[in-house]
Amino acid sequence: MARYYDVHPDNPQPRAVGQVVDLIRSGGLVAYPTDSCYALGCQLGNQEGLDRIREIRRLDERHHFTLVCRDFAQLGQFVKVSNAVFRLVKASTPGSYTFILPATREVPRRMLHPRKRTVGVRVPDHAVTQALLAELGEPLVSSTLILPGDDEPMTQGWEIKERLDHLVDAVVDAGDCGKEPTTVVDLSQDEPEVLRRGAGDPSRFEY
Repeated sequence: MARYYDVHPDNPQPRAVGQVVDLIRSGGLVAYPTDSCYALGCQLGNQEGLDRIREIRRLDERHHFTLVCRDFAQLGQFVKVSNAVFRLVKASTPGSYTFILPATREVPRRMLHPRKRTVGVRVPDHAVTQALLAELGEPLVSSTLILPGDDEPMTQGWEIKERLDHLVDAVVDAGDCGKEPTTVVDLSQDEPEVLRRGAGDPSRFEY
């Protein structure tokens, strides 16, 4: 049975944040809110956690997970940000964007695109996510919480608790955080390419 944490969306209780992070560090899988929608997350290097996300969402091995980072500085440890795209990424973080960028050696090989050696990264603009990342001290490996057969992500923590009670270790409920996933932008090539239009305004990446 999943532990349930009802937290304030703007000022999450430190004790609850600490308990959730302890679960993550011990190999747990959590459902948590972001600035676009709820997501599933685990610690970087938690292979069992990735397998559980794949099982819950029925994803194949080709699915790429996202590294959710605390800030631009942490993001820069895991991806190579060229001078050409530095301003674009800096101006869009934190925000509802996922950027595809060349990975550094800090990223486990199984998370990379097999040919391009890229990875998706983002910095959410949500107080609860930021608190979890600050306490954890490293990125979360994450995937949008949308279940097989559903057209949209779930928006309420209590609903996630009901449906995933025996599949995740914790549900962090911060109320409705929307149901529109991030805007995904590939910045690994010469020109930005918007791969998915979502919660973030894509116009700054379209010429």
